[in-house]
Amino acid sequence: MDRRTFLSAAGVAVGSAAALASDAAHAELRLPQKGAPWPIVLNTSTIMSASLDAKIEAARQAGYDGIELWSADLEKHEAEGGDLKEIGARIADAGLFVPNVIGLWDCMPPTEEAFQQSLTVTRKRMRIAADVRAMHVAAIPLPDSKDFSLDWGARCYGELLHIGRDEFGILPAFEFVGFFEGIHRLSQATAIALDVNDADASLILDTFHLYRGGSGFESLQHLAGDFIAVFHWNDVPSAPPREEMRDEHRVLPGDGILPLPRVLEILRCIRYTGPLSLEIFRRDLWERDPVEVARLGIDKMRACIAAADVDRAWTSPNGSA
Repeated sequence: MDRRTFLSAAGVAVGSAAALASDAAHAELRLPQKGAPWPIVLNTSTIMSASLDAKIEAARQAGYDGIELWSADLEKHEAEGGDLKEIGARIADAGLFVPNVIGLWDCMPPTEEAFQQSLTVTRKRMRIAADVRAMHVAAIPLPDSKDFSLDWGARCYGELLHIGRDEFGILPAFEFVGFFEGIHRLSQATAIALDVNDADASLILDTFHLYRGGSGFESLQHLAGDFIAVFHWNDVPSAPPREEMRDEHRVLPGDGILPLPRVLEILRCIRYTGPLSLEIFRRDLWERDPVEVARLGIDKMRACIAAADVDRAWTSPNGSA
């Protein structure tokens, strides 16, 4: 059985049977990389300046299992007369899957009236993600504010989850951002997702955001693996100070100071089997050949996995049975 035809028996990153039944194509997962417990995915932010076609081709040539897309690219392609369902078919023909599209911007405005008005654009972005056969679409707690309410976040995310699942066969996953003033910690995002009281609620996590927001990594031990939809993967340098870091400070896995092998051991222990998605925002990489960058990235991802004792970690976070 090859990567192109493998279907995850449990639909691990998707959730309930009801969501799977809505569109089985969205639940397709390929076999992960040889010797790796997780599919390795290219987040197209890493090669942001390339065209949509070039991004797909770079992921294919470099040997990734999937590609994580951005709604701005898809909206531009459609506005220029392109067919997003054809893009989804082309991605599948390349042996790739789409775990997530980023994302639902400004999808949680602070009042009920504004929220209802925002749903027109939000529905369009859900439809766009569904057209390319994405499994998830990122629900980001924007507009950002210091007084962003956890209760209000759960109210908005719950409705977004129902709309995505019932109308488009896609599951919004909640993503927090470490440099936001509002929802910037794992504890806040977890509270919102849990308070939705829906089995399909899930989180998109990111090593950068966990570090930047001050959450750290050891608390991941308290999560169930299937509560995580996608895990964005990257490293950070020793400077500037944590509190001053922004997306552009991310570096390739292994080039920074984060305890990435330890994080992988924890993910293995909690039975996370979803994708690791390389997400970098560096202009120096955007200026290089996208295939070259994609190959460099997957080599870094594979080296990071090889450095972790993931077989031993399958038993418990500290390696004991």
